[in-house]
Amino acid sequence: MEIGYFPGCSLHSTAQEFDLSVKTVCDILGVRLMEIPDWNCCGASAAHETSEELGLALPYLDLVKAETANLETVLSPCPACFSHLAETHEKVVGDQTLGERLKSVTESRGYEGGVNNRHVLDYFMDDVGLGTIKEKVKTPLEGLKVACYYGCLTRLPGVNLDSVEHPEMMDKIVAALGAEAMDWTHKTECCGASLSITRTEIALRLGREILDAAQRAGADCVAVVCPLCQSNLDVRQAGINGKYKTAFSLPIVYLTQLMGVAFGAPKSQLGFDKHVVAPDVLKKY
Repeated sequence: MEIGYFPGCSLHSTAQEFDLSVKTVCDILGVRLMEIPDWNCCGASAAHETSEELGLALPYLDLVKAETANLETVLSPCPACFSHLAETHEKVVGDQTLGERLKSVTESRGYEGGVNNRHVLDYFMDDVGLGTIKEKVKTPLEGLKVACYYGCLTRLPGVNLDSVEHPEMMDKIVAALGAEAMDWTHKTECCGASLSITRTEIALRLGREILDAAQRAGADCVAVVCPLCQSNLDVRQAGINGKYKTAFSLPIVYLTQLMGVAFGAPKSQLGFDKHVVAPDVLKKY
């Protein structure tokens, strides 16, 4: 099976481990990823602050490029990228005038609404299925306690998971891998990543609360599906420990990295060497 792939800027730079693990897992699942030819930045998250029209034109152009390449389904691992493409799709399909305006602005052939936008969670749950995921498990993650962290994902425009306040998609996939998805209090709390540079003290406080909640729940690691969440909670742990006199050393791993380990993929193909807090808890699998 071949589907479109929109890595976005993060997966080609600061979140290369997400890119590596998504590609590895999809390859094992028999899914061939084809990057949208000549894709451009979707504008997350600064473009819409500069201009609403620019914030729509950038993802619109990616949709046009995907449709031109006959990519009926496009997988966008980054939640912000997915949200921008999905929201733009919905707005253009529902507003012909807007579609004509964006066609003119981008000087493109125009978007006809033929792209099915998917995030890794709904793609793995609905298109691949838990049954197939279980079949691919070679090394069950027995004994591993995972705090599934969704952050703001459930509240992004265009995103429709199973629940806004208590999503379970990631929890079910983790359970299918043989691990235990912990019941904890902060699975949808914001980590403050968007304020990480401008208001670092807020990001440190929110990060501390999330890490503390995961640790109190007995988690061995935190699973994420967002590059900003991963970077913020991973890189900032030293700063959190310094400010609050804590001793957090909790690995922040991508769901696709856990899937790769359970599927028996070589850890060298999953990007674990790029983490600040080493995921040593996974060495035994």
